[in-house]
Amino acid sequence: MIRAGVTLFKQKGFHRTTTREIAKEAGFSIGTLYEYIRTKEDVLYLVCDSIYNEVHSKLSQITLENGTTEDLKTAIRHYYGVIDDMQDEFVVMYQESKSLPKGALQYVLTKELEMVEIFRKILVSCKQVGELELTDAQVKLYAHTLVVQGQMWAFRRWALRKEFSLEQFTELQIEFVLSGMGK
Repeated sequence: MIRAGVTLFKQKGFHRTTTREIAKEAGFSIGTLYEYIRTKEDVLYLVCDSIYNEVHSKLSQITLENGTTEDLKTAIRHYYGVIDDMQDEFVVMYQESKSLPKGALQYVLTKELEMVEIFRKILVSCKQVGELELTDAQVKLYAHTLVVQGQMWAFRRWALRKEFSLEQFTELQIEFVLSGMGK
């Protein structure tokens, strides 16, 4: 159902896609689809949740006790891998979130901030053990930067894939962000 929604939202846009089309693309009857969702906005919720759950799953595997820049690099690699796996979901979420009612948009933005929080915690751990010398303001900003830099892979894939593999992109971004952090 999520994949069907993403495919149609990407092709036709959120407003021009009907729940009937989502049901057909997913191989469901409209009645079956309504057992899972009430509106097509619910599909956007599910897209957002699937992104956050995948990011959380990949990054929760990293132990924060070490607080090393190697842990940070691993987290970045995992996150960029999720973005590569879910490129369409990221693009649809950002393109179509503007179509959501205010309460639904707030939900999506909260999930986005939860992804930022994962990186903030990793940066705080690196700071606490002395791996990185950052101010609190830098920690907050760099956490946002890491999230957005990774999303560039989804938004700019049309240009980036011509010149870089995911691994090259990731390593260059790691080098860039760590040099900005004084490493």
